[in-house]
Amino acid sequence: MNSKALTKVHSAALIAIIVVAAVGGVGGYMLWRASLPPPGDVIIGVCSDIDQPIGKSVWQGALLAAEHINAEGGILGRNLTVIAEDDDSETPPGDIAVASNALTKLITIDKADFIMTPGGFPLVYQDICSEHKKILFTTLTPLENLTQRVIDNYDKYKYYFRTGNPNSSMTSEGMLGDAITVGKYTGFTKVALLFNDHPAVMATLSSLTKSLPDHGFQIVHSALCPLAATDFTSYLTAIEKSGAEILITFIINQGVIPLVKEWYDRQSPFIIWGAPMMAGDSNFWNLTEAKCESVSSPSSPVVAGYPLTNKTMHTREAFIQRWESVELPGIYAYDTVRFILSDAILRAGTIETEAVIKALEKTNVETSSARHFVFTSSHDILVGGTVNDPSSDYTVMCIFQWQNGTQVLVKPEAFMKESGATYKYPPWQGPWSNNQTP
Repeated sequence: MNSKALTKVHSAALIAIIVVAAVGGVGGYMLWRASLPPPGDVIIGVCSDIDQPIGKSVWQGALLAAEHINAEGGILGRNLTVIAEDDDSETPPGDIAVASNALTKLITIDKADFIMTPGGFPLVYQDICSEHKKILFTTLTPLENLTQRVIDNYDKYKYYFRTGNPNSSMTSEGMLGDAITVGKYTGFTKVALLFNDHPAVMATLSSLTKSLPDHGFQIVHSALCPLAATDFTSYLTAIEKSGAEILITFIINQGVIPLVKEWYDRQSPFIIWGAPMMAGDSNFWNLTEAKCESVSSPSSPVVAGYPLTNKTMHTREAFIQRWESVELPGIYAYDTVRFILSDAILRAGTIETEAVIKALEKTNVETSSARHFVFTSSHDILVGGTVNDPSSDYTVMCIFQWQNGTQVLVKPEAFMKESGATYKYPPWQGPWSNNQTP
């Protein structure tokens, strides 16, 4: 009997020890967890030419988005930090070694979780990010090779996503649609093409050269100008002699400023339409000394102040309050961080790369610039409002015209009519002189 009683006592004591140990263990674990530092910030790495307008704007857009997200409590309980490295990509002639080192530093030293760049050396950047298994967003470059690589070698290049300018095919289709639209407005058919001598735009030039004649246009002049061009006298003289009524231009840097100013001073008898990229910036009116009247170019509804989505005007006001201006590259960067990436991370429930990739591939989110931002299977932008897909539900390439210091929406035509706007000609004599109302 004593033996049995002892056994019961031992058993009770053992159970008590186990319970105490378990409770103590849980308490100890909780104390250990409480003593751990909070999860580190999610780091957004911006690789751009910070000293130049485009690179600076991209950094500003990413930073503003991070500030807004952090003010709302961050993502998954973690704040966002934006770190930038200067790649000198906008400073001619550009140095691949400098750019590669900047991106590599972002990944290996700054420990960026995600990378964003307006372009720089995009194929090189894509290779570096693929090697380090880092998600890369480009916001301006239209190179199709970037997304074609995703299709051809998904396992290696699945880390790449385009979030800003559409690819060159979509850009070409969009610019063809632009030409058809302005041809409808004006009745003009004689076209001159002036493009930067740069790989990013050559595919679009080739496509338009082939497609414009099929839609009733006569190409009376075509020329390439270097990125460093600042004097456009010879180009404008040749275009004037050709009898062109429409100048379709694709200038991707600040060269568009002297081009437009000289066109205005000469009162060249043709309209400017196409993709003079900086012409869409909010400060372009001042940069050209108010000489961009009637110039039409792609721009963001945010920059122009057209309420395309529920988020457009809020984003515009936030940029003006924070930076005193609204620039297109910054809008692309803002939308990428604020809406596209943050949405994917929340749906993934983690910043783990593979999970975020899968979430990005299922993106369907409203941004400042698109009612529905969606990626294609190649991680490209799903574009609407083109010749072959007139739907405006997805990312739409809008054209705005400078009129009296403000940007007025002139394409898509349905949007122009909704806003009560009209297309206007330059304020001097030209082939429009007897047809002032398009």
